Amino acid sequence: MTGYDFSAPFTFGVATAAYQIEGAAAEGGRGPSIWDTFSHTPGRTLGGDTGDVACDHYHRFASDIALMAELGVNAYRMSISWPRVQPEGTGRLNPEGIAFYRRVLTMLREHGIRPVVTLYHWDLPQPLQDAGGWTVRETAAAFARYAAAMAREFGDLAVDWTTLNEPWCTAFLGHCSGVHAPGVTDPATSLLVAHHLNLAHGMAIARIRGELGSRARCSVALNLHVTRPADPDDPADVAAAERIGTLGNDVFLAPMLEGRLPDALVAATSALTDWSFVTDGDLAVIHQPLDLLGVNYYSSNVVRRRRATDPRNSGGHGDTGVSPWPGCDDITFLDPAGPLTAMGWNIDPDALTELLVGLGCRFPGLPLMITENGAAFPDGADAEGRVEDVERIGYLEQHLAAVGRARQSGTDVRGYFLWSLLDNFEWSWGYTRRFGIVHVDYRTLRRTPKASFAWYRDVIGSRVLTID
Repeated sequence: MTGYDFSAPFTFGVATAAYQIEGAAAEGGRGPSIWDTFSHTPGRTLGGDTGDVACDHYHRFASDIALMAELGVNAYRMSISWPRVQPEGTGRLNPEGIAFYRRVLTMLREHGIRPVVTLYHWDLPQPLQDAGGWTVRETAAAFARYAAAMAREFGDLAVDWTTLNEPWCTAFLGHCSGVHAPGVTDPATSLLVAHHLNLAHGMAIARIRGELGSRARCSVALNLHVTRPADPDDPADVAAAERIGTLGNDVFLAPMLEGRLPDALVAATSALTDWSFVTDGDLAVIHQPLDLLGVNYYSSNVVRRRRATDPRNSGGHGDTGVSPWPGCDDITFLDPAGPLTAMGWNIDPDALTELLVGLGCRFPGLPLMITENGAAFPDGADAEGRVEDVERIGYLEQHLAAVGRARQSGTDVRGYFLWSLLDNFEWSWGYTRRFGIVHVDYRTLRRTPKASFAWYRDVIGSRVLTID
């Protein structure tokens, strides 16, 4: 038996995102986002699903917070819907949207649950997209103004602020492969977007700290990639894995945390762009001190230099035929080895330990937080209404143990946010993939805690994980 100690002040939490759970898409003065437009475009989401209703959290937040209190979490990672609080993306704030989030934040505090606020979880206001979206620098400036407004409005209730969630997905799934909103398929544009997201992050942190001073704890949540070469003795495969690491990780880590544009990134994408959009002073703006780094992790990859017989990599649902990896058409992603989650992702907890330890060595003194980790499985209620999601429990147990091993090695990991509290709208997969520890009947919207809910509650209560 192996035991892992997660004594306080280690944070146990759950995470959600506004567009995936709130619904009420046209209520309370909310304006449209790029995901409203994208999901209402035929063929973009599986089954034509949209977030119009989602889990109806907008009307049911009180009972959802009661579930969190029953679970015993210390913190809740939530996102603010930019178009709900500022429908045009700039200018006037929507008082109904502001009032809604004040009610949510206040109730969380009343239950002893610390809110961790994500400012951007992919729902750009459609008017900003109509003006160029993330392809124009002005959107970064608009985001910084929005961040400052949120700090002013909610700084009495929230001290933890995450600028962006998974900017890699916004840049490369949204603007390269086009399987996410706004559905653009232009590799060169995706690199421009990545830079503007970096700028938005740095500008927003400066504005938040300008409003709240040292009370603000600022972070970003990155979905960092663990990529291994198919043959570690083949220099071509090793180089392929390193290039994916550059395009998947250093495109954000290096500017945000080191204030530099990696030479390897410039070289890997030289056929697409000369990076002249990076102007004097940009890297200094981007390179803001962080109070912690959020790490989202689900699975790992194995790659090799493409062979003539290799099939083209599939982009998953909504595959456009364009890879999300600009400048990497000569690299093949191998099919993952089983067992797999419902997303077709492998289960590799050792890669999480590897990732955390590596980050701890590269950025000593920077605390880490698991801001998302979880798994989708095709679980459903039995005849008695129970959801015995034993596969999810196994996944969570293995990955929390992986965090424990990283901590035992001396890596400063401060907490773990399970994705997700609720089954919800899973982007282009619609409602076909369930990540929640609470089952949602999408017809009645009834919530049913799964077996994994009870398991996580017990771990939180004891703060010890014991593995056989």
